[in-house]
Amino acid sequence: MTDLIETLVENREMVQPNHANMLDTAHGGTVMKWMDEVGAMSAMLFAGETCVTARVNRMNFERPIHVGDTAYITAYVYDAGTSSVKVRLVAEREDLRTREREMTTESYFVYVAIDDEKNPTTVPELTADSEQEAALREAALEGDGDS
Repeated sequence: MTDLIETLVENREMVQPNHANMLDTAHGGTVMKWMDEVGAMSAMLFAGETCVTARVNRMNFERPIHVGDTAYITAYVYDAGTSSVKVRLVAEREDLRTREREMTTESYFVYVAIDDEKNPTTVPELTADSEQEAALREAALEGDGDS
């Protein structure tokens, strides 16, 4: 069994001009790539196996992340099947000078754990024993539209 909090991954990416479109904001595909990488890390911490992306339930881009800001990405596992792992992802725009953050993007990814032969393999049971873990799990289940 793995506790939900053990799957929490937080990462930052500085938005540089090479990440931006003509509006000087991060390309949506770049933000999605960063989120996918952080989500995979969370899924692998949970599964103890390599995990590959199987599905993106939805990708809500609420506001842009400007060049010079940091994309602060948070991921955690909130549900699991036999070999599948569901991860909630949130990206926030962060100003490192003021430490102010504002949510920009939210998504729910599904990964599949694979063994060394690249076949699906089983994952452990997810536990959410603390109040914080239960609240995170409930928020994700309500938001994913799939449960």
